[in-house]
Amino acid sequence: MFKKVLIAEDHETTNISVQKTLEELGIAEHKYVYYCDHALAWVQNAFRSGEPYELLITDLYFEDDYNEQKLSSGIELIRAVREVQPGLNVIVFSAEGRSAVIDDLFKTLSIDGYVRKARRDAQNLKQAIHTVFRHQTYVSPDLQQAIRAKNSYEFTPFDIAVISLLSQGVLQKDIPYHLQQKNIKPSGLSSVEKRLNLIREVLAFSKNEQLIAYCKDIGII
Repeated sequence: MFKKVLIAEDHETTNISVQKTLEELGIAEHKYVYYCDHALAWVQNAFRSGEPYELLITDLYFEDDYNEQKLSSGIELIRAVREVQPGLNVIVFSAEGRSAVIDDLFKTLSIDGYVRKARRDAQNLKQAIHTVFRHQTYVSPDLQQAIRAKNSYEFTPFDIAVISLLSQGVLQKDIPYHLQQKNIKPSGLSSVEKRLNLIREVLAFSKNEQLIAYCKDIGII
């Protein structure tokens, strides 16, 4: 099991809960901080001393207060610690539930685990820590299906343009005009209809309203 863990979380109650979870796992050496700048400093100092942290557990979003910070989010923190200690294991513990955001964290920042703050999150965090310690990635069970669905269809710029127009209240029959105004091709009504039919079929939706809601949930639009 991990022996040295750093927690970056600005909500005190959550911070205490994560510490308790680590103690239940027998991880005695854990440091907690409320700011991303402080977390980076601890990672830097530990790495220089030859006693680096083995795991970083961080939130994504940190509230602004009177302490001005260079790093304002968990994403910026992860990027920064990757430059100092590329092999540091990272688990994100956040309320963020959009699958596009979460999927991007794995693809661009190579995080090792994602646990959503929700029911049973303490149990999921324990499972995530065990899984990452075994050199495997972890995603909360309630998010796995959404991420698989998102990855089952790759949205093109044309798709996003069409769905964005629908979400703005533009009628399907009027979409070609707006595409032509933006010099987006293809712009024919037949192309629009065929594309929407294909997307709905792949994602098992019967209505455009369902597709729009889904794309908003996963952060496509």
